[in-house]
Amino acid sequence: SGPMWAYILAHENAVPFWRSLMGPTKVFQARNSVPDSIRGAYGLTDTRNTTHGSDSPASASREIAFFFPEFNEQLWYQQEEPRLRCGQVYYNAEERVHCV
Repeated sequence: SGPMWAYILAHENAVPFWRSLMGPTKVFQARNSVPDSIRGAYGLTDTRNTTHGSDSPASASREIAFFFPEFNEQLWYQQEEPRLRCGQVYYNAEERVHCV
């Protein structure tokens, strides 16, 4: 219904971590059980719940390929991920990406 931004989150256990920040998919449940979650605070309805997150690493790979067809996940794990673990990362606010 409006503009959106898609991101690739790189974090150990990124899927469950992000899902816990989002809160339950059902907005009514999110508002009552986790009101400080993203959906609890900003969700309008179950179909307009403000955010999306993959439900598994396999789903994340499919969704990354859809939104970022130029991104090579395997190459990232080989070349970029080791540098991320070493802390050689900075955030480029203009491009909205973390760079190594």
